[in-house]
Amino acid sequence: MNLDLTGKHALVCGGSQGIGRAAAIELAQLGADVTLLARSREALDAALAILPKVHAAQAHATIAADMSDHATLHAKVEAAANAHPLQILVNNTGGPPGGPAHAATTDEFLVAFNQHLIGAQTLLQAVLPGMKASGYGRIVNVISTSVKEPIRNLGVSNTIRGATASWAKTLAGELGAFGITVNNVLPGYTQTQRLEQILADRRKATGKSSAEIEQAMLASVPVGRFAKPAEIAAAIAFLASPAAGYINGINVPVDGGRMQSL
Repeated sequence: MNLDLTGKHALVCGGSQGIGRAAAIELAQLGADVTLLARSREALDAALAILPKVHAAQAHATIAADMSDHATLHAKVEAAANAHPLQILVNNTGGPPGGPAHAATTDEFLVAFNQHLIGAQTLLQAVLPGMKASGYGRIVNVISTSVKEPIRNLGVSNTIRGATASWAKTLAGELGAFGITVNNVLPGYTQTQRLEQILADRRKATGKSSAEIEQAMLASVPVGRFAKPAEIAAAIAFLASPAAGYINGINVPVDGGRMQSL
């Protein structure tokens, strides 16, 4: 199986922590040059320091940018892509705050739409010329199992994640002829700051303890535990590899069997 990413350049969004950082490590271990993108310069520097190098020519870098500042985001990523064309894009951005859809303000939907979908479209247009020129492109979107089964009390997230999945499926049909695939990874309950946020929201909404909430969540997971970020990263790295060249336009749940749908 060809998993070798030597000579490939990957941009990993949200690369300073959680699933993004784990994905960056996995891609680097497969030989890719990795550029981390996140808002915090300090967190980026810390993540950059732990990225492995498996060959002498491997070089890693960072971009400090906000996914909602589209002009700055495009300019910085386009400059990086012009200097070192990108073949792999991992779209990974923290989810919107919880709450029911009917109670969310229009601004909450707009903020999430701009951060997730418009941010991803901005990145796509910055990296696409290099992917086409290389004849190799892998776009992997880290979204949510909610694109198949909406998650209670995550109304804005359910809506925006669904839009992102439809965007990805559309792109898969448009870009496949250029050697570019577009796929989505759907993490289940994963040990990240996002999970901590969900637990806090549920504690506030129910008055229950974290232990009680965790027990109820894990009752729906056949493997009986939360995922580690590295387990999500493994799926991302595979989809970015040459071995996955005929996998295009799909959703890949990594949820321990929690979802009931096919």
